[in-house]
Amino acid sequence: MDNIKLQIRAFEAADIEKLSAIWFASSCRAHAFLGEARLREQRTLVEEAYLPNSETWVACLDDVPVGFIGLIDSFIGGLFVDPGRQGSGIGRALADHALGLKGELELEVYAENHAACAFYRRLGFAEVSRRAEDDEGLPFEVILMRFRNIDCFASRVVGA
Repeated sequence: MDNIKLQIRAFEAADIEKLSAIWFASSCRAHAFLGEARLREQRTLVEEAYLPNSETWVACLDDVPVGFIGLIDSFIGGLFVDPGRQGSGIGRALADHALGLKGELELEVYAENHAACAFYRRLGFAEVSRRAEDDEGLPFEVILMRFRNIDCFASRVVGA
């Protein structure tokens, strides 16, 4: 990470614009199958409801937000990293932070988002179930995944 120490801090209202931009850029890349119009509609929800109403943690490099994780109890509502910073350990650090807070984690991921599915499997998440439709009743398969073993996860994150 360019010799800059990653910091994870609590969400601040001033983060909304930057985190929304990260969400949109990441979603256009990972969820292109949803279509840009739908993603633009969802962006409003992200800004007005999801970010301010979830337990959101922000990953920063040199005080600049580069990713975030939104939690609802022990459920990951979303984990997004700036596309230019993906693969550098930021997502792992956010997941590790959340696991340290909650002790167990659960999430849903689109089956068509192959990179995210592989990422969560590498971290040790296991598939629990699948459903054929997303939360809006649209025909996008969703996978429920769960992680509980703190020691196993922490050992994988060391050096991330």
